[in-house]
Amino acid sequence: MSTPDRLQLARDCYGAYESGDRSVIEELLADDFTFYSPYDVGIDRAAYFERCWPNAGLIEGYEFKRLIEAGDEVVVTYESTKTDGGRFRNTEVLTFVGDKISRAEVYFGWDLE
Repeated sequence: MSTPDRLQLARDCYGAYESGDRSVIEELLADDFTFYSPYDVGIDRAAYFERCWPNAGLIEGYEFKRLIEAGDEVVVTYESTKTDGGRFRNTEVLTFVGDKISRAEVYFGWDLE
């Protein structure tokens, strides 16, 4: 069994938001996926798609500032451009089981000029 390229899988996850292709992220998330952010503490996969996925329509692109694989986690810091031209910076920790993301923790950063 080959080792999954988790850094590429993380890039693919954000690429799904850029393209709006929900099928990509559906394939990447584990069935028991759990999402954490200050606004959504411990929501399940279904609630994630209901509450968070609609934001894909607001994202134009991501510029990765940090992609670090540490054990079963990938730490991602990015600067994102929204479709309205606004920009922001966040850090996320993605936890993998095999080639699936089982947990995402979002740490909000700040708006950029």
